[in-house]
Amino acid sequence: MKILAIDTSSKICSVAILENDQLVDEINLDNGHTHSENLMPILAQLLDKNAMKLADFELISCCIGPGSFTGIRIGVASVKAISEVNHLPVAGVTALETLARMDTSSNIKVAMIDARNNQVYSGIFDENYEKLEEFMADDIAQVMEVLKKYKHLIFIGDGAVLHKTFILENMPDAEFCDSNEQRASFGGKIAYQKYLKNELETADTIVPMYLRKSQAERLKKEK
Repeated sequence: MKILAIDTSSKICSVAILENDQLVDEINLDNGHTHSENLMPILAQLLDKNAMKLADFELISCCIGPGSFTGIRIGVASVKAISEVNHLPVAGVTALETLARMDTSSNIKVAMIDARNNQVYSGIFDENYEKLEEFMADDIAQVMEVLKKYKHLIFIGDGAVLHKTFILENMPDAEFCDSNEQRASFGGKIAYQKYLKNELETADTIVPMYLRKSQAERLKKEK
């Protein structure tokens, strides 16, 4: 099964091609341009490099968030269009699931994405990548309170990098993943598992997952 995976939920614009759960090729770009400028050109570049066209794929993986509100909207809208035109089923994957997949140890995985203003999006997963708690969008101190009941934790993501000193002050034994940048290929691997479980969506049903309102919406509510 040929899978096209797209992730625009972080500062990295990432597109990957997989054969089942094996990576064929991937482009990860952070050149200061917006995802709206980068996504279609790097998709075209990846397809051309591998002598493929959109009609060759059987499944498309889409990172639905949480993360950058604008980036998520761009990715989901693009996937909707590609899915609709090419009649492709869609697997929606979360950025937190994707980050957790980057660690292959037996540790409990804490995926943590910076949400600014001392806030983080967090997901806690066991060694089999099963979710142990509902996803959180909260102050880093509140998240650490939830984590106190767990041992042997490894932290992954830009939120973990940003708050590393604070995490170690509270959990001196915490470990940190060497790689923390989101990549579409890990979402593609999750998408293949969703395909095997028949947990797929369509262009009509795939929607973003934000976990909290955007800054503009919050400011509007406060006025």
